[in-house]
Amino acid sequence: MKPVFETTGTCLNIKLPEELDHPASELIRRESDRIMGKIYIRTICFDFGNTVFMDSSGVGLIMGRYRALGMRSGCMKACHVNGYIEKLLRLSGVSKFLELERTENEMQLEGRGV
Repeated sequence: MKPVFETTGTCLNIKLPEELDHPASELIRRESDRIMGKIYIRTICFDFGNTVFMDSSGVGLIMGRYRALGMRSGCMKACHVNGYIEKLLRLSGVSKFLELERTENEMQLEGRGV
């Protein structure tokens, strides 16, 4: 699956592919730079709903988009984050400037104490 880019007002939504590796990260970086050159973007929302693998280039992609937005707080969001991706984002330190929204299933499991 290829990444999907949608803009809503000043928000850029990026639906990430199943594997967020170096080639995918480079494609997303180029396309988001192109979009940000045409449209004023204040917020980027990364949708990890289909992502099962992410390496360091994915972390670098997120950090680069943060810098491109001017390093403002509240300008980066991640939705549908599974446990693996959440752990990777926390260990890398990226979660400090990225609002995390976990999957509904994981929130339900946490509420049950599982």
